[in-house]
Amino acid sequence: MIDLHSHILPRVDDGANTLADSLDMARQAIEAGVTHMMCTPHIMEGIYENTQPSIQAAYTELTQALKDDGCPLKLSYAAEVRITPQILQWVNDNKIPFLGKWQGKHALLLELPHSHIPAGTENLLKWLLKHNVQPIIAHPERNRDIIAQYSKIDMLKRAGCIFQVTAGSLTGRFSESIRYVALKMLEDDLVNYIASDTHNVARRPNDMGEAKLVIEAEVGQQRALDLVLNVPLQITQDCAWG
Repeated sequence: MIDLHSHILPRVDDGANTLADSLDMARQAIEAGVTHMMCTPHIMEGIYENTQPSIQAAYTELTQALKDDGCPLKLSYAAEVRITPQILQWVNDNKIPFLGKWQGKHALLLELPHSHIPAGTENLLKWLLKHNVQPIIAHPERNRDIIAQYSKIDMLKRAGCIFQVTAGSLTGRFSESIRYVALKMLEDDLVNYIASDTHNVARRPNDMGEAKLVIEAEVGQQRALDLVLNVPLQITQDCAWG
């Protein structure tokens, strides 16, 4: 499996606190059946001021540690970018590390606040698409506006978004309402791929293996393979893995 959302890089956000934590997460990912993992630390104004150089430095440190440890997990890096008007300037200045490509456009892992869909979101999404950037909404099933009114995901779909659902949402790691929305999205064929969004090995572990079994039971083996491997492979086909 290819896992396109993780907070495995040490000391950059609310994920791994130490390099030892990162190595534990890598070993757990391998046990879950993940062979390739995208490091996607938060870029969140005023909270996690990560930049492409700082992310690359943490990535280089971790890839060397994995080699020293003999862990076979392959890594690449991008970022999970919290929605903000500043994204327009970051795109113009080429400051966003993209996930890969989707249908010829740069793939941006975009995070909405958990509490709501901000005013102006639709306009930002349309601007991104016009500027050759494909917005991928991370874990929409955990957004309270969508939980309260499922039809709000239609606006995001109409605006041209694709969607990444968190593995743990399908396995019941979060609330029952979140699991309901994740399964509903799966049923409605709104899920483009599944990722772990792993933060640590205890409270937010890698649930990819268990989620794959849930997907197989709900929509079949081929669809599960698409969501955990084939679509992530398509997005990252030009990425370098270290």
